[in-house]
Amino acid sequence: MLTSRERILGKLRAAGARAPTLDTASMDHRIDLHYATWRPLAEATHEQRIDAFERALIAAHAEVWRASAATWVAEMARRIADAGVSRLLLDTQRAEGAALAAALPDTVEPLPFAQPIETWKRELFDTVEAGFTVARSGIAATGTLVIEPDRGSPRTMSLAPPLHIALVHADTLHRDLHEAARAERWREGMPTNLALVSGPSKTSDIQQTLAYGAHGPRRLWVVIVTDEGKTSTATPTEQRR
Repeated sequence: MLTSRERILGKLRAAGARAPTLDTASMDHRIDLHYATWRPLAEATHEQRIDAFERALIAAHAEVWRASAATWVAEMARRIADAGVSRLLLDTQRAEGAALAAALPDTVEPLPFAQPIETWKRELFDTVEAGFTVARSGIAATGTLVIEPDRGSPRTMSLAPPLHIALVHADTLHRDLHEAARAERWREGMPTNLALVSGPSKTSDIQQTLAYGAHGPRRLWVVIVTDEGKTSTATPTEQRR
């Protein structure tokens, strides 16, 4: 007698055998046409894309400001100190993290995520006030940060501290999610983990009352680094390595 598992798997195999061949090229074309008919900011300029990204983030309760490549580090360090942050998670292996760590005043301790979370969970959740991450890109239509966690900047860095501080380079902004997936060629090498952040953590599950910080950071700061003030001749991608 067949077990329940065997019966279910048998039905799935039979259904798979009858399934028509998937024409992915045709499907991609239909998806492209669908987004082309309605997608926001279809003809937007670079500045309009930045404006839309900023408006959407502010509407989602984030705190946003713009800075040039030459000024963001000093301004960020000042804002962090003024906010009373004493311990900041960041990845010093990234150029942006190293620059920010060097600019922090003595009152702020830069912390790398250099040990398994099990060994310092209580310290992390009880004493670290903020985490700094660099977004892979951004989505202008929805004010969304596309963050790719890795060993130096795990997902915990943007999730556990009550304040999430994110940097996004203006030249990485896409119009919408569809353009982001196509431009970054996700299909050819889909990242194993992407976090899409559109504002601080919020929920209205309990009595339909909107509350911030229930499942993550209560506050989100975003600095949009513009092209102004660049002194390097390297490309934006090379500068971020």
